Amino acid sequence: MEYGSLIERRRERFAELEQQIEDPSLFEDQERARDILREHSRIRELLGDWELLQEAERQMSENEQLAAGEDEEIAEMARAEAEGLKERREALLEKVQYALLPRDQLEDRDALLEIRAGTGGDEASLFAADLLGMYQRYAERRGWGFEVLDASPTDLGGFREVTVRVTGEEVFRFLKYESGVHRVQRVPVTETQGRIHTSTATVAVLPEAQEVDVQIRPEDLRIETCRSGGAGGQHVNRTESAVQIFHLPTGIMVRCEQERSQIKNRETGMRILRAKLFEMEQRNAQQSYSALRRSLIGSGGREEKIRTYNFPQNRLTDHRIAYTSYNLDNVVATGDLDDIIVHMQHAEMRERINELEA
Repeated sequence: MEYGSLIERRRERFAELEQQIEDPSLFEDQERARDILREHSRIRELLGDWELLQEAERQMSENEQLAAGEDEEIAEMARAEAEGLKERREALLEKVQYALLPRDQLEDRDALLEIRAGTGGDEASLFAADLLGMYQRYAERRGWGFEVLDASPTDLGGFREVTVRVTGEEVFRFLKYESGVHRVQRVPVTETQGRIHTSTATVAVLPEAQEVDVQIRPEDLRIETCRSGGAGGQHVNRTESAVQIFHLPTGIMVRCEQERSQIKNRETGMRILRAKLFEMEQRNAQQSYSALRRSLIGSGGREEKIRTYNFPQNRLTDHRIAYTSYNLDNVVATGDLDDIIVHMQHAEMRERINELEA
């Protein structure tokens, strides 16, 4: 693929953005200003990586000449450095390629992260809590906001289900690969004979929808209030603050009881409903993707087994790209998902490049 002309277009666009940022009136529209600043930052990073790539290729060319030279000592040193230069060049090339691909309009969106206990009883709910903690720590590593919108905890400290709003830079771009069935193999804390059990939890990552994305007619809704069912002492016994929203055309039901305010629970419920309806539209659009790309980014479907967490072997396996790491304890404990997500991005990038070149 020829990159020179594409880079030149980005340079031109970068100059346009620089002019817009210098205009004080830009910040009268905060949403537009945010979009422009994000695009400016992305292109600045791309142009910086392009310069580094050009330098890496120059160094490789010089290194090849030295390796073929008559001075054997210098040639040997050059050959020793060749592999490192090649790896650096390939890593920079992948970053440039990914940045130049047509951008998914949803990648800059905030996301709703929904985790549900699957098969496995109490152990499944505890695994759902572990996943919640892992994603929270990952969000902290990236400087994202992490807000629990609704949760159904269990007596053992697990969750039947929990919905979280994640906000920040390119949230959906990095979290979109997490949708599907996550399987855990370990000895549960409730197991008295030391046997390994297999349990599951399902994850759905939804790009946060704006009101302009989805039109919801009032006549398509049935909204009911009821008493909260979670912890809260006398408050939950007296106040009907929980809200259930039914979307009649699709049969989708959303229940929110996290807040003590009925109004806030209704607002949260509508946010979740809007995201679910938007997800349905996106899943239909994904039918045009190649089979491999659909398998990578998923459809939010809860039938797709994507990953296994085997604690006795300290092994994490992603079945979509045959990725295996023996660093599971660190991934879960610290939220270090960077390596697996980078591998997912590279797999998607290669598929998208193949589609463009076909």
